[in-house]
Amino acid sequence: MAVTTDIVRTWRGPRAVMRDLLAQGQREDRALAYLMAACIIIFIAQWPRLSRLAAGFENTSGEAPELSQLMAYEFMGWLIVWPLMFYVIALVAYVIAKILRGHGTAYGARLALFWTLLATTPMALLYGLMAGFLGPSPGTNFVGAVWLIAFAVIWFQCQREASAA
Repeated sequence: MAVTTDIVRTWRGPRAVMRDLLAQGQREDRALAYLMAACIIIFIAQWPRLSRLAAGFENTSGEAPELSQLMAYEFMGWLIVWPLMFYVIALVAYVIAKILRGHGTAYGARLALFWTLLATTPMALLYGLMAGFLGPSPGTNFVGAVWLIAFAVIWFQCQREASAA
């Protein structure tokens, strides 16, 4: 199936999608592609917020930072630092699953985390748009909270399926 179709299916039944992904075999290149695609999309989702900051809408202390500088920092963060951190987080999740008597593999834990990150990127894009157009507001905070809660629920379900395999 197409990745976009699987993303929609994940919001309705994350365990079934994770089961299908695990049935495709252990392919580290696919897991890394999911991670990098998610990080690129989240980086792009930050552009409206960064434009707002560079325009000086939220800066009360003087000069606004340059957009190119903000973009460079976000690029380094989302395409170099965060992917490494997600590998560490997946390793910690795998160790916790093993302590709780899970039968999954480290690959399954990585796939669960990376897929969840990619599957929740539509909410990240909405959050980025709201942060860019509305700035810090209750609506923006609500969308951010929905994104985090959806991420936690989907990741928990995917991790359960990966640990059961």
